Amino acid sequence: QVHLVESGGGSVQAGGSLRLSCAASGYISSTAHMGWFRQAPGKERQLVARIGTHTGSTYYADSVKGRTTISRDNTKKTLYLQMNNLKPEDTAMYYCAGALARSRRYYYVADDYDYWGQGTQVTVSS
Repeated sequence: QVHLVESGGGSVQAGGSLRLSCAASGYISSTAHMGWFRQAPGKERQLVARIGTHTGSTYYADSVKGRTTISRDNTKKTLYLQMNNLKPEDTAMYYCAGALARSRRYYYVADDYDYWGQGTQVTVSS
């Protein structure tokens, strides 16, 4: 089992920055990928960025590419999401997630992830 707890959300003005953190406990090395998703009211949960637990390879959604960096500190068992130049459309609940290695998974959708945090709210005002 993997337990995830997010922190670092808040309210910022457009153009501002936030760094989200996800403290993980449990058997982290069992995961293949760790990711950040977001969900705005009335919308589906969407992948923002993910990182290979062992490879370090990263993926970013087009909407955040160039403004966002995902990173991890394996010694601290912490996942980060640095978001810069925030826009009002970035407003959402942000979730940390972990995915086990399974066949036929591509790790771009929420259904491919097994472990979830409770979420942290990010609100960007114009």
